Amino acid sequence: MALAVFVLIGLIGYELAKGARASMHQFGWHFLVSTDWDPVNDVYGALPYIFGTLVSSILALIIAVPISVGTAVYLTELAPHWLRQPLIMFIELLAAIPSVILGFWGFFVMVPWLHKYLAPSLEKTLGFLPFFKGHNYGPCMLAAGVILAIMIVPIITSVSREILRSVPGLQREAAYALGATRWEVTRIAVLSYAKKGIFGAIILGLGRALGETMAVTMVIGNSPYIGSSLFKPAQTLASIIANEFNEAPPVGLYVSALFELGLVLLGVTVLVNIFAQLLLKTFAGPSVKPQP
Repeated sequence: MALAVFVLIGLIGYELAKGARASMHQFGWHFLVSTDWDPVNDVYGALPYIFGTLVSSILALIIAVPISVGTAVYLTELAPHWLRQPLIMFIELLAAIPSVILGFWGFFVMVPWLHKYLAPSLEKTLGFLPFFKGHNYGPCMLAAGVILAIMIVPIITSVSREILRSVPGLQREAAYALGATRWEVTRIAVLSYAKKGIFGAIILGLGRALGETMAVTMVIGNSPYIGSSLFKPAQTLASIIANEFNEAPPVGLYVSALFELGLVLLGVTVLVNIFAQLLLKTFAGPSVKPQP
């Protein structure tokens, strides 16, 4: 049953590669670095969509990780019992909201608020940075990052909370016995012990952000733009597949290029997870075997 997971991933990759064969033969590795997407002339490139996928996901992590880990620490270590359960219930409720509903809310509520209030404030205070320059028309990379952050906060929070709850009570008691304050106990005894599990929770959130489709499609602007400004519209691998797959003919180079985009998205997800595992092993250092 465990091996069935690997078989399933292999079958998905095989079907995507089979559908992308014509595009791979036509464009080769140039497909990954080309910025052209012209169905009329059958010229395709994936670079703007790879850029949009990675930037929106990284932006979501920058926003969501401090909120998620801070919330998990508060719920586990600091929150009074009468407040803990209602907060947990609301976090789980947020995770249960369908992505298309969040997309509607993002398009009609969040995007106008960003356009009217947040974007001008960021441009006024941080306009010297290239990330916050340029005119904001509404749907943009910043909106996609915010909506993704909202979607991955419940995942990272829930998993991090379970990891923090699994920290042995002796860790806390030993720190208190040495005279540590409440924050020092949380920082040294709890967070240090649980850092590997929290990192794993962050990777789960990143995986959700990389593959999210509907909510991002509704707020990102769907324009193949590559630039430093977060106020410009962009597009992700998942959003262009959702937008154009029904329009593509059942056979031909167009649909094959969309299959190759799906293969690239699968490859990006796998590579990011492999990189995260290597990074985790580097941070964790060599394991210490218990003495008999």
